[in-house]
Amino acid sequence: MTIEDKITSKVIEGIKVLYGQDVTADMVLLQKTKREFEGHLTLVVFPFVKMARKKPEQVAEELGQYLKQHCEAIATFNVVKGFLNLVIARKAWLEMLQTIDNDEHYGHRPVTEQSPLVMIEYSSPNTNKPLHLGHVRNNLLGWSLAKMMEANGNRVVKTNIVNDRGIHICKSMLAWLKYGNGETPETSGKKGDHLIGDYYVAFDKHYREEVKTLTAEFMAAGMGEEEAEKRAKEEAPLIKEAHEMLVKWEQNDPEVRALWKKMNDWVYDGFDKTYKALGVSFDKIYYESETYLKGKAKVEEGLEKGLFFRKDDNSVWADLTDEGLDQKLLLRSDGTSVYMTQDIGTAEMRFHDYPIDKMIYVVGNEQNYHFQVLSILLDRLGFKWGKELVHFSYGMVELPNGKMKSREGTVVDADELVEEMIADARKTSEELGKFNDISEEERNEIARIVGMGALKYFILKVDARKNMLFNPEESIDFNGNTGPFIQYTHARIRSILRKAAEQGIKADVIPSEVEVSEKEAQLIQKLKEYAAAVAQAGNDYSPSGIANYCYELTKEFNQFYHDYSILKEKDTEKKVFRLILARNVAKVICNGMSLLGIEVPERM
Repeated sequence: MTIEDKITSKVIEGIKVLYGQDVTADMVLLQKTKREFEGHLTLVVFPFVKMARKKPEQVAEELGQYLKQHCEAIATFNVVKGFLNLVIARKAWLEMLQTIDNDEHYGHRPVTEQSPLVMIEYSSPNTNKPLHLGHVRNNLLGWSLAKMMEANGNRVVKTNIVNDRGIHICKSMLAWLKYGNGETPETSGKKGDHLIGDYYVAFDKHYREEVKTLTAEFMAAGMGEEEAEKRAKEEAPLIKEAHEMLVKWEQNDPEVRALWKKMNDWVYDGFDKTYKALGVSFDKIYYESETYLKGKAKVEEGLEKGLFFRKDDNSVWADLTDEGLDQKLLLRSDGTSVYMTQDIGTAEMRFHDYPIDKMIYVVGNEQNYHFQVLSILLDRLGFKWGKELVHFSYGMVELPNGKMKSREGTVVDADELVEEMIADARKTSEELGKFNDISEEERNEIARIVGMGALKYFILKVDARKNMLFNPEESIDFNGNTGPFIQYTHARIRSILRKAAEQGIKADVIPSEVEVSEKEAQLIQKLKEYAAAVAQAGNDYSPSGIANYCYELTKEFNQFYHDYSILKEKDTEKKVFRLILARNVAKVICNGMSLLGIEVPERM
């Protein structure tokens, strides 16, 4: 039973004894006492004023006296207007620390076979280009969300839908045929996704040249500039060839399909290397080339049931006007699918593969309307989780020089970003003297852990709904609200614990009579709050909530460590108590950072 549970029970008891009234636990409002007042927890007494028929201050005083006499968790109290500030007893803090120490996964709920099954979709790359900074934010958010949902007692399936078909894929294929001279990842020394991305950029370059030339010809023939450019974009030889290739792909042309498979395989190999570097993975990968036909079949089924309607041009639509929306295209007049159709097909395959209780899509906020519509359509089609699907909508990552444009080759490449972060972490660590007396292998590993920790923390500490400006230099700082600051604190604690073990100090049992200072009590209270932070972050789908908690805990420990000695403490019982306290801070930091996909080193 937690301290709050004990107090709540006694408050309910006290209201009955003092005022003859029955109250429920949800009426007992306990919150952390503000720093300017003495106390640890504050009881809001206003809900009980009317039933007591007394002034708030008198109710608080009477309840305070009752709790002091009947609740062993309370040492003393004070009243500020209608608020009862409670000072927690030393014994209660020790019991709380013991509870945390006994549980290796404190704050995380167990997962059983009966736990709800949550599916989380993230990444969703296109096979015509490598992953970029925007994908990095998506993958890190998706992975962290999966870890948080597991920590809240859910079974989780991590999925990816790869956009492996369509005109954009044909553009890179056609460019490779025309300008590639048989180049491969092996002959070029490039990762497969980078190689294909180069040809996507090459297509756009040559296409724009064709459009420019044709536009000039049409204008010379007397056509207006706007009309000339529009016609040039439609009649440029390259775009026509790309559309012809797409038609052949849909007709299962063996040569086109063989080229498509070969080039996609190069890309997948490249993606796998990037995912490994980012520390993310998937339990199941779906491919658009396999789902779009399922989607078309599901739309046809809905058409037969009267859920959708067909227009005179043979296109199929959903009428959402009764939902306050418009009409939504599901199949074009030529029978080809749109993104909505493909998402319906993917949902059909997933529902067949897994007994999903909740579906979460990690997709940027520019798709808010799309998922509003998808939710309605899936519900109409009978998916039990359709109406309740979650669109984990996040903002874009912005750069000092503006937005990223993949067609122009001006993206922040994910692989280059990872390499630079690790290199910067190594350079900064060396300059600060943190690599003294360790091997080259250890230096490389620590640089990787710190560099990736800096990248992940900087991105995940920001509210996902907001746009953000990524600044690599700020992220590597070993002070302030950064990953390296938290990682270094963990490494410092582990160093203290190693030295204690070398000195033969055993910190197995918390001394029962040790005095607990106010600073130590605050640190235990902050540790205790981890369970609530995990639960809240799960409810809010908020990795930033966990990041901010880890930072607050780290700050709290460093303030304690500044004021109190651990290994140099002469009182043996205090030394053992502080070692156990520090050990649990390191444990919770490690567990919390793991929910963000961040490793914490044993030494730095």
